[in-house]
Amino acid sequence: MNDANKTQLLSADPNKTRMGVAPTLDPNKTVMGNAPSLNATQTIKPIQCPVCKTFNPAGVMFCVDCGLIFDRALPSDAFGAPAIQLPMLVEQSGREHPIRPGVNVIGREGDVLLADGRASRRHAQITNTDGVLTIEDLGSTNGTKVDGTRLNAGEQKTLKGNEKLSFGGIELQVSLPGAKGGNTTQVFGSNKTAAIATAPRKEVPPALLVGEGKEFPLKKGVSLFGRKADNDIQIADPYISGKHGMIEVAEDGVFITDTGSSNGTMLNDAKLVPNMRTNVTPEDVIRFGSMEFQIRINAPEAGPKA
Repeated sequence: MNDANKTQLLSADPNKTRMGVAPTLDPNKTVMGNAPSLNATQTIKPIQCPVCKTFNPAGVMFCVDCGLIFDRALPSDAFGAPAIQLPMLVEQSGREHPIRPGVNVIGREGDVLLADGRASRRHAQITNTDGVLTIEDLGSTNGTKVDGTRLNAGEQKTLKGNEKLSFGGIELQVSLPGAKGGNTTQVFGSNKTAAIATAPRKEVPPALLVGEGKEFPLKKGVSLFGRKADNDIQIADPYISGKHGMIEVAEDGVFITDTGSSNGTMLNDAKLVPNMRTNVTPEDVIRFGSMEFQIRINAPEAGPKA
């Protein structure tokens, strides 16, 4: 018989975890399954951007290359073109930079990347509000111009389409969907073959990047080079950055600029300072990655004889 005035010793400590007996399975009861194991292999499908066609990791909200917000993108049509058209900034070479909804910073470290030493890191910004574009200079060093008119720092201007924007001398044109002269389908007025006054001639580039058994044409102006396919010159080398640098063919010579690559660019065994425009001659040896190149200047074509 237990005495209520005496301290009772419990047979089991309630604060200790007790191991229970394994439950028996009743075939007549519904059994809840376990959560998926972390050790199980799961197939994750990458997301392809409908605008620039870049494959992105699963779960991202926007394209890592062009910045398109995926939850605002519509399915592509049967011909592979995007069902929606974003406003674009178009370079003289034809390369397009999409302007996504919201604020788009333009510069050497912006959403719209300008790989040119004349552009500031955060040069200007374009705000896309329901398709209405507003440009503003962010206090850049070399200034921002709209159709030749310079903007004051902090001044905002609405863009209507087809304006020529200059960011320290780097020109891009505004292309709005549906705007006259913009990204509209061109329809020929006649299906007749037009007579050609003179036979077409093969265009000769002003210079070439030559080396490793290859020749890359350099157009007048800026040519971007790197490992990614959207460069003007794509060089498949693991030691070359996706956007490694740029070569400019100007009236006063040929210039090379390393745009902050991981492994750098060598000119005659001297490493180039990032974002510094450097003159290069046909005698110079350019080295990036494990490859060596030189510049070859093509002589200008002679005009037709009288």
